[in-house]
Amino acid sequence: MQAAVQKILSTVSTTSSRVVDALGMLALSAKSNAERQSYMAAQFDLQRSLALFNMTFSTVLNEKVAQELNPRLVTRGAAATNWASLSLVGDSEVEEHVTAQRLALAIAHTCEWELRELDAYVGSLLGQERADPERNPIRPEVLGKALFRAIEAASPDTPVRKTLAGELGHGLAKAMRACYGEIVSDFVARGIQPAGLAVRSRASGGHSTQSPSRSLGLSSHESDAPTQPAGLPASDTAVAEAMRALSAMFGVAAPLGMAATQPASLGGAPTRTTSGALSAFGSGFGHSTGEALAGGHRGAGGGAVGGGVSDAQLAEVIRRLAFLSSAPATLDPRTSWGSTGSPTLGHSGALPLTGGGQAGGGPTTGSGLGGLMAVNLIRTHREELMRASSGTLDHMVIDIVASLFDQILSDSKVPPQMARQIARLQLPVLRVALKDVQFFSSRNHPVRKFVNRMASLACAFDDFSEGAGRRFLELVRELVQQVVEGDFDQMELYEAQLRVLESFVQEQTRDEALAHADAVQLLSGKEAQLRIQARYEQQMQALLLPIAMQEFLREFLQTAWSRAVVEATLRHGPDAEVSTRLRRTARELILSVQPKGTPADRKQFILALPQLMKTLNEGLALIRWPEERKKAFFGELLPCHAQSLKGQALTDFQLRQLEVHLQALERLPVPSAEQVAEATTPAPLAAADTAFSQEEAQQLGFIDEAAIDWNGSLDIDLGSLDAAAAPGDIDINLDGLGPELAPETPTQGAKLAQCVQAGIAYQMHTEEGWIKVRLNWVSPGRSFFIFSHGKKHQKIISLTGRTFAKLCETGRFKAFEQAYLIERAVARARRQLAELSSNSKS
Repeated sequence: MQAAVQKILSTVSTTSSRVVDALGMLALSAKSNAERQSYMAAQFDLQRSLALFNMTFSTVLNEKVAQELNPRLVTRGAAATNWASLSLVGDSEVEEHVTAQRLALAIAHTCEWELRELDAYVGSLLGQERADPERNPIRPEVLGKALFRAIEAASPDTPVRKTLAGELGHGLAKAMRACYGEIVSDFVARGIQPAGLAVRSRASGGHSTQSPSRSLGLSSHESDAPTQPAGLPASDTAVAEAMRALSAMFGVAAPLGMAATQPASLGGAPTRTTSGALSAFGSGFGHSTGEALAGGHRGAGGGAVGGGVSDAQLAEVIRRLAFLSSAPATLDPRTSWGSTGSPTLGHSGALPLTGGGQAGGGPTTGSGLGGLMAVNLIRTHREELMRASSGTLDHMVIDIVASLFDQILSDSKVPPQMARQIARLQLPVLRVALKDVQFFSSRNHPVRKFVNRMASLACAFDDFSEGAGRRFLELVRELVQQVVEGDFDQMELYEAQLRVLESFVQEQTRDEALAHADAVQLLSGKEAQLRIQARYEQQMQALLLPIAMQEFLREFLQTAWSRAVVEATLRHGPDAEVSTRLRRTARELILSVQPKGTPADRKQFILALPQLMKTLNEGLALIRWPEERKKAFFGELLPCHAQSLKGQALTDFQLRQLEVHLQALERLPVPSAEQVAEATTPAPLAAADTAFSQEEAQQLGFIDEAAIDWNGSLDIDLGSLDAAAAPGDIDINLDGLGPELAPETPTQGAKLAQCVQAGIAYQMHTEEGWIKVRLNWVSPGRSFFIFSHGKKHQKIISLTGRTFAKLCETGRFKAFEQAYLIERAVARARRQLAELSSNSKS
């Protein structure tokens, strides 16, 4: 939302500058003298107060958005009382309300379609179940109120305000169409899904009460189709929808036979079998799947119809097996073979593993799987689970979930300690998959998010024997135990455990910030300085706009010299001699390039030039301005000085005008940290030229952008590195495998810079090569980042926002996980299934 507000502020700033020019054109084409005077007065007031206009709009808009996001922040003082709540209102309140409504209507009518789309994304962002235009914090009504307050600050004259309201409202209405479109594109890039396009299902007691299409998480236009074909029972429709979800997830054609088969409970034999449609599918997940499908099915969701095993019995079997297998020792991968050559249970009660494979019907070493880090309990108790279930869909789900855990428990990126904790969730996950097909079709399913989050957080720890890694492992062990012993049919249980994990991450981030308090305090101060610089630069830009000068000089004053003035003020105070002298130097520099028509002016310029150059060098040294940029600036300045000695002198009127502007520039104060709030003036992300002393850079582990060889090639490809580490655990490209397998958040490239999360592991390319780092702290304005790496003796690495963004763009910074754990397991299972299918056909 902060990024969206910044886009609006940028749009308003650009539009107000254009309106200043437009008012001048309107004054030239006016039909009457009164109309011309009105436009000229409006242009003069807006141009004179442009900085105040933008500042007021920014302040009011941020206050309104904060109140919309948190209504408890609304004060009940007399000055902030809503005019509609008063029994007696004055003309000013009525005028404000009416004018703001008119401005809002102008924007709303022009941006109608963009607002409809934006409302859906904002509803999802704020956790609403539907798109609610009245709760959109950046709706036109909020913009209209902020715009009215800004116009009120720009001019005290009522007729001028009306003129400005009309022109600004018309110009902003057109500009906001593109702005709202950019905000929507930004939401899409950040992975936000629009509310109202996906219907959520609410499970009660583990049973879905909604239609199959809705329980599968299909979009609204997909679920508008009839959910039950003519002559097809509701149970068969559920089976067909489940089969389509499984088929879409594992990349095989949807079996038409399942949708057309009549249930056995109706007294008729199946009219069509599915052995041909799913022969390849069955071959990849065990022989029983193909056999069961060839014989038809007996009920939707695995429940028996007409004399089969009840769902309650299957649930009881799963709970009993989960309780018996809940001890950690049960999951140790030991090998024990009986005299018959078949695998038998070891002393822990777990099915042993073959060398490099897994127990009981799992893929062999030829499948590419390495040894499992824990026993696959579903394969261990497969026969008992098959007997307890009666439907073919149940049989298929059991084999699919078992194959998924084959891949999960052999994933080399998951630490073995965490893999054993995830293995304890096998039977609860199986129960969820049997009851809720949305587990396969929705990546936002609570169970999938819980498992994926456990694995992602575990990747960030190198040592689980002490410190934060040990605390995290103990927390996960406790959470998993609560799931195994609790009612794991309820999604609320997994959502609660996920919230506990997020709370742990936040607490650990605070602890790490305290551990690196000196670095955090230093970078926080630098970011506060960046905010002050941004505000002072914006104010100086507005004051320099009406002064005629060379463009290189204007850019120098509002960027480099404004930084020097801020640096001197923060170091020595606003009333110090050096601060006053640097502020006065901006005035002297502008006068030095003005034409000098008399010998006295030229003599005075020659006498003052050495002191001017000395002060310029002093200010640039204060901010450590690069030497090459300094030489380029003086190379352009000296010809301008020479030309000023030959030009035509300014008239008295021009000199008086220039004097007014220069006095305002010299009196411009540097804002304090209290005046520049984080919500109103965010620090720029590209803070590459922030000055650090040598001691500060060493303390922060600061990586200078200039020290990186951006043209050099990367020494190792991460894809080949993964392949070399574990032949069966290759992070294949998931982009072509459909949206359900694609990464939810960017894993590399420029977009990754906006999506990094504290507590997550990443890979960074430094002078030492590729190293695994963990994000510890991000400044509020995302101008600075602190990473840590190493096991026993951790070191910190600090980056500016610009350097970090450039690392992402050039491929030198990537996510440690190219996809979430379950998505990786699905991709490898699909690849294995495709290989088995091709081998069976050949």
